[in-house]
Amino acid sequence: MRFTVVLEQEPDEGFVASVPALPGCVSQGDTREQALRNIREAIELYLEDCRESGDPIPSESGREFVEIEAA
Repeated sequence: MRFTVVLEQEPDEGFVASVPALPGCVSQGDTREQALRNIREAIELYLEDCRESGDPIPSESGREFVEIEAA
């Protein structure tokens, strides 16, 4: 499965990562790499919880991405 991760740098130079398709799925790290490792683990736990409770696993269907060149 693939999920969009929003990675934001904090003023203190740490990073916060969130997954819009998975409400409440948020993690952080001191570095970009650490934040991405942590959000992968958070996604796995989120999906495991969905499976255990019988809830449907959210998907990203219907999302479109547009790339533009900025001058």
